[in-house]
Amino acid sequence: MTTGEQQPLQIAYSPCPNDTFVFDALAHGRVPDAPALDVTFADIDITNGMAERGEFDVLKVSYAVLPYVLGEYALVPCGGALGRGCGPLLLTREPGTDLAGRTVAVPSEKSTAYLLFRLWAADTLTGGGVGEIVVMPFHEIMPAVRDGKVDAGLVIHEARFTYQNYGLHKLADMGEHWERTTALPIPLGAIIAKRSLGADTLSRLAESIRASVRAAWDDPEASRPYVMAHAQEMDPVVADQHIGLYVNEFTAGLGEKGYAAVRGLLTRAAAEGLVPPLGPDALAFP
Repeated sequence: MTTGEQQPLQIAYSPCPNDTFVFDALAHGRVPDAPALDVTFADIDITNGMAERGEFDVLKVSYAVLPYVLGEYALVPCGGALGRGCGPLLLTREPGTDLAGRTVAVPSEKSTAYLLFRLWAADTLTGGGVGEIVVMPFHEIMPAVRDGKVDAGLVIHEARFTYQNYGLHKLADMGEHWERTTALPIPLGAIIAKRSLGADTLSRLAESIRASVRAAWDDPEASRPYVMAHAQEMDPVVADQHIGLYVNEFTAGLGEKGYAAVRGLLTRAAAEGLVPPLGPDALAFP
């Protein structure tokens, strides 16, 4: 093993329950022969920027940012979030709100949620457009819609389970639209790692992530202290729902359908001019 391989990998992922559930065993040294990790917690809009600047060895990012970073980073084929029935929601104060010329809050313009929203808008809204897009941290979006600061909000994560507490209404489900029009799972968050780590370290990392996922499934209670310590006062029931939605067969391995979903999203987004096109081998690993 080289000196470089002995150094802990600098990794950043979110404090959300799916990420802490997935990485619990690996982060706490319970995966044999795994690379050591030096963990930083950051929301996905922060890690997207880190990836574009080439910071950190391993990052959890939006699939939407891949076309900008796959020169330096490789897509790790496990550990991420794809699924069904787990897409972003577009919320309003009043049911059936017409979005023409309206202000919409989004968590990031380089998020998968935003790409799905733009693809939905292109397919369903007259002229494909809304009014002003406002970027704000995702936890501020529902209060902003409720308080009339924006007309609509694109929400992710556990907001699927809590938006009615704010008196809000679901105008549309971006994931439902994606699944209906493609029959593919919804690609949300990806794990990426620097290509400069080398093929051996990348392969070892991927196997270690898979082992960490399996360990969490085999003994969910072992991960609970780590999950709840970072769940931002989330109700344990909501945390379990969150994990149930976002940690699934595609977390253990993208597989044929997972890769088809990722390429499908980024190909459609490139056709709409939302992201640069992918090269033919951009998703190859390692």
